Formats: sequence, C-alpha cells, structure tokens
Amino acid sequence: MNCPCCSGRSYEECCKPYHIGEKHAPTAEALMRSRFSAFAIPNGDYLMETTHPGKRKFHNKADLQEWGEINEWTKLEIIRTPALNQVEFKAYYIDQDGSPQIHYEFSVFQKMHERWYYVSGEFLS
Repeated sequence: MNCPCCSGRSYEECCKPYHIGEKHAPTAEALMRSRFSAFAIPNGDYLMETTHPGKRKFHNKADLQEWGEINEWTKLEIIRTPALNQVEFKAYYIDQDGSPQIHYEFSVFQKMHERWYYVSGEFLS
C-alpha cells in the first residue's frame, strides 16, 4: 500500500514504523507526514502520543480518531518548512457529506528528549 502521506514510498517503509513505535520521526516534517497518515488510517492513539505533553489537555483522542474515520484523506501537500520546527501544509480530504475540503495549516513542533511533538497550528486560508 502506498503511504497516505504522499511520500511515494510504501506505508511499511514510511509511516508505519512510527505508528507502531519501532522508530520516532527524525524531523518535524516526518512527524507531520506521519500524523497525516494517522488521520488516514486512522490512529487516534498515535495522534495523542505525538501531541506535545503540555498541549494534550486541549485535544481529545476520541475526537481525533473520529475526525480520521469520518473523512477520506486523499492527499498531503507540504508547502514549505521555513524552520526545523515549522511545517506549512495542505491536507486534502472528502468530508462526511462527500464534499472536497482543504485543511491549510502552519504548524509548530518541538523536539524534546530526542522526539518531535506537535505543539500548535494556525489555520490559513
């Protein structure tokens, strides 16, 4: 199976090792890609685990899982990575009503104890 993150590699070679805890994403962009794949699979546990510990109280694993389940995630486009800890991206999906949507975000990540975590995102239009 092609990896949902649109890397051009297979899921087994790309995001799966991160999802099963075999490896940790080596860069903020790799973490961003693996989180997109976690929405597509879906894998709410991974999304919570890769959210910065200080920010988890603002998220809900069941909601993350549901957002992955009710949408069909079709494409990830990395727009730019202006700094090591920043990724601007567009996530394309079909919503539960069958309408195409684009989630456009500028995300900030933080590396702690040799692991990257999602900190926050600003929605762009």
